[in-house]
Parts: sequence; structure tokens; C-alpha cells
Amino acid sequence: MADKKVISNQSFQPLRENVAASLHDILKFWQHTMPDTIHGGFIGAVEYGGKKLPEAPKGAVLHARILWTFSTAALQLKDVSMRQTADYTYNWFANHFIDPVFGGIYWSVDYKGQSLETKKQVYAQGFAIYALAAYYQLTGNSKVLQQAVELFHLLEKYSYDPLEGGYFEAFTREWDTIEDLRLSDKDANEKKTMNTHLHVLEGYTLLYKVWPDAALRKKIIELLTIFKEKIIDKTTSTQGLFFNEKWVRKDSLISFGHDIEASWLLQEAAEVLEDENWIACTKALAVKMAFASLKGIDSDGGMWHEYDVANHHLVKEKHWWPQAEAMVGYFNAWQNSGEPIFQEQVLKSWNFITKHLIDNATGEWIWGVYEDYKPMDREDFAGFWKCPYHNGRACMELLHRTASV
Repeated sequence: MADKKVISNQSFQPLRENVAASLHDILKFWQHTMPDTIHGGFIGAVEYGGKKLPEAPKGAVLHARILWTFSTAALQLKDVSMRQTADYTYNWFANHFIDPVFGGIYWSVDYKGQSLETKKQVYAQGFAIYALAAYYQLTGNSKVLQQAVELFHLLEKYSYDPLEGGYFEAFTREWDTIEDLRLSDKDANEKKTMNTHLHVLEGYTLLYKVWPDAALRKKIIELLTIFKEKIIDKTTSTQGLFFNEKWVRKDSLISFGHDIEASWLLQEAAEVLEDENWIACTKALAVKMAFASLKGIDSDGGMWHEYDVANHHLVKEKHWWPQAEAMVGYFNAWQNSGEPIFQEQVLKSWNFITKHLIDNATGEWIWGVYEDYKPMDREDFAGFWKCPYHNGRACMELLHRTASV
């Protein structure tokens, strides 16, 4: 979380109170409902409606995101119970996801914690760095920092492309080439993606905050340059999603949620570097990307999932995470520009979340809704991809940014 200028504004006081309550509910759900009290870690999946699947695989990304969330919440909220959950999460994550032979993070383990999918997905390595850096912020444990730094060096050794720049997507357990590079079956099998680069940048940014290494700084600047020159379309201010090794774009999609998320994460990286030129550049980009992403906002204030430009097809689903990122991204754009439309959209996003996404029984948010507002009940309520990272982070960011001066 960058040391962003806070805003005191009466119009945000009710939002602040409601967001604080939502954050409390989200964290308590994950503390009390999701831990696997038999095998450790967190239950791999919970269906819509609350049915637990105790034998579901456990994902590295899920556990890393939980570790980041509770480490950050413990720091921000000064809550001892959050520290206890962070400690619990770290111990299980370190003991079951870190490869003791070849280094790096396994993609998944089974419900008992035995390695399952041992590939080295770079996306997961980025989240592990993010989580470990946050836990080091909380604890000051030098072993944790060493683990994060080792992951940085592994990515630079095996994943970095010295010819065209950027990072290749995935490798075998031994860090050899692999045929299937995809994060999921919904993704294109391409060598470089926006999503992985965004979350490598995210991990590197927080690592630099606790370990201001010159080589790491250089890599963050290189990643910012890649976003500016390769990933963000200079005409539309939207991002490409999939690229080959030479940065030739291989998709025609607009992911509204990723665009608004990247808008503030790029700026955060520049601010952590304290580089005035990059801060100015990313602030301008953030406003342009925020304006562009407004095309994905429906009349009800919710953000649509995705638009395929080539086929003129809008995916009429509203997932939980773009709504969370919209609150932060538009608040950030308002801080940068003072444009009232962004201030208004923050409140509209929250109204949509309150009306359609917050589960009354638990306080956690559901996966999303379809065009007719029916819940996406075939998707996890919690699980491999569904965790307290996006909504928890959005709540913490808004509490930080709306704090009294």
C-alpha cells in the first residue's frame, strides 16, 4: 500500500463506515469459516450456498493472497487476531508450497498438503513475493525476507527474457520449458500476459518497499516501461491481455477490471520508487485508463466483465473483483484529477456491491451476478481464485485514503 495522500471529505464518511464494517465481515469469515482445522491451511473450495469441499486442491495463489491480506490487515488495524491468522497462514504456506529442491512455489497441493501440480507459474511466484514482503513488514523476520528475495532471483534467472524484455509465463518444477503456459483453461496459451506482468510488478513493488535494492529498482522501472510501451494501447488507453515472446498482441479483448486495477497499481509502483518522472507519467496514465474503463460501467454502477472488440461481444457478467478494483481505481483517479465523475463512480460502485454482491449470511461477497442479477451460483463462494484479496484490499485502501488528515 503506497503512502498515498489521504483525503478528508464528508461525502465519503458514510462510505468509510460501511467499508470498515464490510472489511470486518470479510476477515472474520476467512478467520472462522475457511481454516482447515484437520489438515491445516485453508479449505480448497466452498460452493455457492456454503457447502464446503474439504478434499478440494489448495492453491498457492489462494494462500499467498490470504497471507498478504492478514499481514496487511494486522499492520493497518493493529489487531492481534489478524497477526495470529497471518502467522498460521505463513507457516502452512512456507511448509507446503515452497519447493525445497528446485526453489519457487508449487501451483497447488492436495487437501493434505502434498504437492499436486508442481509447475512454476510465474503469476504465483509474483503473489508469493507480494505475500512474503507483507509478512516481513509485519514481523521483521529476516528469513521471510530472504525467501522473498530468493524468489526474485529465481524469476530473474529463469523467467526474464533478456532479448525482448518481460517474463515468460510458466515452467516445469525444474524450471524447464513447458507446453501449457495458461493460468486457467479460460486463458490463451501465450508466452507473455498482462496479468502476470501486473502481479510481478505488484510483488516487486512491495518487496522494494522493504528491500530497496538497486537491481530490483531497475526491474520495476523496466516493468513500468513495458506497460507504457507494450501493454497499454496508446490510442484507447486499454491493455492487451496476451502477447507472444516479441510482444505482438494476440487478443482483441478489453478487461475492464484489469484496466482499472492496473491504473492505480502502476502509479503505486512509481510512488514507492519515489521517481518524480514516473509518478507524473503514471498519474496521467491512471486518469486516461480510468476514463477508458468507464465504458465498462453499466447504468446500475456495476462494471461488466469483458468486451471482445473483434466480435463485438460484451460478457454480461459482473464479477466481484472488478467492482472492488473500481472503487480504488476511481478514487485514485479522483485524487489525481479532481474530476467529479470519478468521485461519483466510487459511490456507485459501492452501492452496486452492497445491493448485489454482499452475502447477507456471512458478509463475504459472492462471485458475481449475471445481467438479470441472478447470482453466479456455479462459481465458488470461496476457493482457488476466490479469496479476501481484491475486496479486502479495496476496503483497506479506501480506509487509508479517506482517513482524516
